[in-house]
Amino acid sequence: MTNEVPREKVLDNSLSLLKEGYLFIQNRCRQFQSDIFQTRLMGEKVTCISGEEAAKVFYDNERFQRKGASPKRVQKTLFGEKAIQSMDGEAHKHRKLLFMSLMTPDGVKKLGELTTVQWQDRVGKWEQMERVVLFDEAQEILCRVACEWAGVPLKEAEVKQRASDFGAMVDAFGAVGPRHWEGRKARKRAEAWIEEIIEQIRNEKLDSPEGTAAYAMAWHRELDGKTLDKHMAAVELINVLRPLVAIATYITFGALALHEHPECRQKVTKDNQDYTAMLVQEIRRFYPFGPFLGARVRNDFTWNGNQFRKGQLVLLDVYGTNHDSRLWEQPDEFRPERFRNWKGGLFDLIPQGGGDYYQTHRCPGEWVTIEAMKVSMAFLTNQIEYDVPLSEQDLSYSLVRMPSLPKSRFIISNVRRKTK
Repeated sequence: MTNEVPREKVLDNSLSLLKEGYLFIQNRCRQFQSDIFQTRLMGEKVTCISGEEAAKVFYDNERFQRKGASPKRVQKTLFGEKAIQSMDGEAHKHRKLLFMSLMTPDGVKKLGELTTVQWQDRVGKWEQMERVVLFDEAQEILCRVACEWAGVPLKEAEVKQRASDFGAMVDAFGAVGPRHWEGRKARKRAEAWIEEIIEQIRNEKLDSPEGTAAYAMAWHRELDGKTLDKHMAAVELINVLRPLVAIATYITFGALALHEHPECRQKVTKDNQDYTAMLVQEIRRFYPFGPFLGARVRNDFTWNGNQFRKGQLVLLDVYGTNHDSRLWEQPDEFRPERFRNWKGGLFDLIPQGGGDYYQTHRCPGEWVTIEAMKVSMAFLTNQIEYDVPLSEQDLSYSLVRMPSLPKSRFIISNVRRKTK
């Protein structure tokens, strides 16, 4: 026996999606009192699902595939065309191992150390500045970190442009019009730059150390034994660099959390690293990052009495699951302590996807994201002091704009080193 899935009686709801942003799926789940409903987006019938049980189904590789799920406009800005995000089966597992090989404990530790050094190197400059836009600075810092960690040479004169391009790719994923076109232009520039680096590595004109992402992408062999073509190697190397720069969004929201919850700042100490970890997880849960994820039904199946047809597009509500009151007590309150007894579920906290890292499409960079955030929060609390000039900025953020960010990108002033 199958259930009748709630359906929106509309010709197309794309405009409502743009108007409601992160809350689009959550609003309808509440309206229908259901974790599943159907609507139409971009002229196509789409099923939307939300919650932990929905995430478990969504990450079942026997039921869902990623091929054909990501719109071309997203591939041409955020992911790159034919990249790992659109792969399935053995080919995806093989490519995923390439990314996971970079996420060793030593590799994650090294990225954290590089991040700390880059933050410290900026303090002298900030002390001479009247105002510092934290998001912009974080993007440039993380661009330097990403390139050094990945073995990609980066000239000082091009840091600002490269950081801006990586940021534009991220900013374009939920955009139409100028933001989208900026993202496409940014990707073309980045791909041309990284393709040249891949070529230099292969021609031995550039010494890229073994174990770095640049080396790994340049020499990776697919299941057929062939190396990736120059363009695809560049696309996948960008899929290492771009997400690292995107951590600037989380760090900016983290600074906002420290400002709005000063009691949290006092608990982030060298002797309380457990609390720092809890703070980072709550930042990732609470603040908006990715709104939803898409996949297509691989084969017909029934879930909770609801019929899913082969080829059907399904969207998993990421933001709504991270704010699901069945999973999180008082989900709209910022409470890092909620993670004190958290069991580390694979499908409840899903800001970067859910499931097993090796078997599903969960983001392989989640570990380095957490590490970079931990050292960044420790830096902002333990190593510097600063003012937050409220009269000069708007710290509000929109749940309509995707991706979201505090409107003023978090301005700080009177930066000084913290005395012991």
